[in-house]
Amino acid sequence: MQYFIITALFCLSCTACGQKTRERNTQKSNTTQNQKNMDLSKITDETVRQAVQALQDGDQSWYTYFTENSVMTDDGNTVDFKSFFSNALGKEKFLTIDKVENDGKNIYGNFQAGKWGTFPVFFRFHKNNEGKFDRLDIGQAK
Repeated sequence: MQYFIITALFCLSCTACGQKTRERNTQKSNTTQNQKNMDLSKITDETVRQAVQALQDGDQSWYTYFTENSVMTDDGNTVDFKSFFSNALGKEKFLTIDKVENDGKNIYGNFQAGKWGTFPVFFRFHKNNEGKFDRLDIGQAK
């Protein structure tokens, strides 16, 4: 009888542990899937939406939306656009799009910034006469 009770308790504890592991893996998978399939329809400027989709996907086509010598600022400091995104593309992305302004060219949301963590940011895209972006201002949103 004692052996039966110990065996039953052991089986129940193993089952419970398996369920927790399965639950955690499902949550992690859902979070990754949600980030990958995030709805960008709030972004009303088609070129901005396509560029942000490329950013989300870590796709090198991100660069094709910008002029050769795009100006970029990060929290007001001028940085090299290509160098910045050579380190960020594929590692950093929006987790949410919370607000869109300026005809779809100003984007606000939570951003996963690699080793820097997750925080609210803004991206301000500046489009030239040819429809490419010649400036991108990003920074921590307040």
